[in-house]
Amino acid sequence: MTHGTKPMPMRMEGRFRATVSGGSGRAPGAGLLAAVAGAFGLAQLLLVRPTLGLGWDEVVYVSQVGTEAPAAFFSAPRSRGVSLLAWPVASWSSSTTLLRVYLAVLSALGLYLALRAWRGFFPPRVLAGAGALFATLWVTLFYGPQAMPNLWVAFGALTCVGCFLRALGDRHDRRALWGVLAGAALMAWMRPTDAVWVTLPLIVVVLVGRHWRPGAALAVGLSAGGVPWVIEAFLSYGGLRERLHEASRIQGGLGWNLAVDDQLRSLVGSALCRPCNGEMPHPVVYAWWFVLPLLAAYGLAVAFRARRTTRTLIPLACAATAAFPYLFLIGYAAPRFLLPAYALLALAVADALWHLATGPAGRLRPMAATVIALGLAGHLAVQYAVLHRTVDRTTADREAWARSAAELNRLGVRSPCLLTGQEAIPVAYYTGCDSAATRGHNANTTTAEILRTARSVPVGALTEPGGTPPRYARAWELHRLDGLEVRIAPTPGAGGPG
Repeated sequence: MTHGTKPMPMRMEGRFRATVSGGSGRAPGAGLLAAVAGAFGLAQLLLVRPTLGLGWDEVVYVSQVGTEAPAAFFSAPRSRGVSLLAWPVASWSSSTTLLRVYLAVLSALGLYLALRAWRGFFPPRVLAGAGALFATLWVTLFYGPQAMPNLWVAFGALTCVGCFLRALGDRHDRRALWGVLAGAALMAWMRPTDAVWVTLPLIVVVLVGRHWRPGAALAVGLSAGGVPWVIEAFLSYGGLRERLHEASRIQGGLGWNLAVDDQLRSLVGSALCRPCNGEMPHPVVYAWWFVLPLLAAYGLAVAFRARRTTRTLIPLACAATAAFPYLFLIGYAAPRFLLPAYALLALAVADALWHLATGPAGRLRPMAATVIALGLAGHLAVQYAVLHRTVDRTTADREAWARSAAELNRLGVRSPCLLTGQEAIPVAYYTGCDSAATRGHNANTTTAEILRTARSVPVGALTEPGGTPPRYARAWELHRLDGLEVRIAPTPGAGGPG
């Protein structure tokens, strides 16, 4: 062996080394990836609009670090990652617009960095196509500027899996190991259970192939992101087992439950489909959902023929395990749950589309390219239609919360104050109040405690129009809000309502 020559790597690592080496140095295709990511950020600001108010789950996350209202009840399934993500803005500003712009820019950067992890494994045009396919889904655009965890799990998954493959190809690539650690930590930081499901195939590869260095980076990353959640389990929920049990209860009890049809119903633009018993949307809304796995399978076949199976098979396996609990273990659906799976599938899908559209010499096949272009145009039109309708409906709901809050302030319900009942968490945040519940998933107090609070600060019980209020609030004075009714406790020491 000549001086300075490294030991011969094993066969699989050698194949990866030849592929990955092109990703260093001049970073070919970086400008193309940056253009896709920049367009993603701009589209969020134009189509979702930064003036969109905070949603229910966002209120919970942002209120933990914000100054607008007291922290809302933090239930067992949630993790603190989103709160920390929002902290740089929410900790000093109550501007939702500023928070939206910050998150849109940050998510565009997240997409760019996640795609960069795959440079060398796929041509730049395939990576750009994968990024564009993922970024133009209505659910990706809708949640890009929102303080929600699932998109960040998707970015972490892309980064972790890409860097894991890079580390398999070069045992001396420290940057790849740091990428594995960072991607795993990001996923676990946002949703620890999702991080475990995504990385199951990687854990199998580590154990079977004895790839201990990337395995160690993966373990450290999962621990770094998940340990705070475990510590909080012992501090606030009575232990890890108790927190997992409570999280399962809130999610309806985890067990075999076919939720594929629920996911199809949610594709029409539902933020949360629970219970999910509505009619199926028009087939044009969910046709892409069935085309996606077919194209991914074709992409795997292309990779197999080209003797580059691993780089396509592993992300597809991670996509399958990421989607499995949300398709088969819970009894409801939300489109955002499958964002990590969509991100990982996009690589094989983009590869398949480019292979179908071009010949062996790289020249376009006019007929095939035309059919693919028309199909993608129709797909984008459907995604835009669903996004537009979803944004309009969501904006109207959140504006109604703001109007209800303004009316409550006019009635004298101002901080410090307490709201309970129907939609108490978001309405309380917009009003500047604390929120409480005596039952349900967010139960955190008792009737006696609510009545005790009413002796010192304004307290209101919210119901649907014509709804039955809690027994303790039936004698309180009734006021009608925007889509809600509130009964306000007598003002302390005055005998009348606020």
